[in-house]
Amino acid sequence: MNARERVIGAIRREALDHVLILGGNHARKVLTDYQDHCNGPRPHRYRQQLPPSATERPAIVHDLDDRSMLRTRVLGGLINEYLYAA
Repeated sequence: MNARERVIGAIRREALDHVLILGGNHARKVLTDYQDHCNGPRPHRYRQQLPPSATERPAIVHDLDDRSMLRTRVLGGLINEYLYAA
């Protein structure tokens, strides 16, 4: 299986299998949102769990009880991204 087949399979499994596409514009919106998620905050195994947009490892958070978590819903809640509040 080559890289293109893996990417297409991931898009299908993680997004398109769970969304009823209502037309061309909707398909473009779904694929753009998924692309932004994959190329933004989503960690990648081949980058030692760093997202593509990161240049260095984030600081380790020790006071987890004092921090609140923020959730961002992608694709209507199909995918959730989590960040610690500043």
